[in-house]
Amino acid sequence: MTLRFARLHRQARAPAQAHPGDAGYDLFAAESAVLRPGERASVGTGIAVAIPDGCAGLVLPRSGLAARHGITLLNAPGLIDSGYRGELRVLLQNTDSAEPFEVSVGDRIAQLVLVRLEPAPLEEVEALEESVRGLGGFGSTGR
Repeated sequence: MTLRFARLHRQARAPAQAHPGDAGYDLFAAESAVLRPGERASVGTGIAVAIPDGCAGLVLPRSGLAARHGITLLNAPGLIDSGYRGELRVLLQNTDSAEPFEVSVGDRIAQLVLVRLEPAPLEEVEALEESVRGLGGFGSTGR
């Protein structure tokens, strides 16, 4: 499988795996931003990708940014369909209550993971079969 990409801006960096075998490709900021405490921003990567047919791209937070600075992705995971050809933008949010966070061009801001999809035909039924979990939702399994 090949992930094809195009640079849309001169300052854009190619997605990159930090280590051989890593699941995700780092995505880099192609523009700067300052996120004050509690703020969010859409930060462009300056690239577009061609997610292979039969796959989806998931844009995920970077654990180091979350642990050290409280930076996460507002819509994690962000979903990229195989037909989308626009710029990848990352919806960053600063969850820190006191410190602003500065994004500079070239900073690693997220990671892209490709996942294979298996199409599932829809079938409407009158009722669903029972399961062990049943209707248990949020918090139903305890702490």
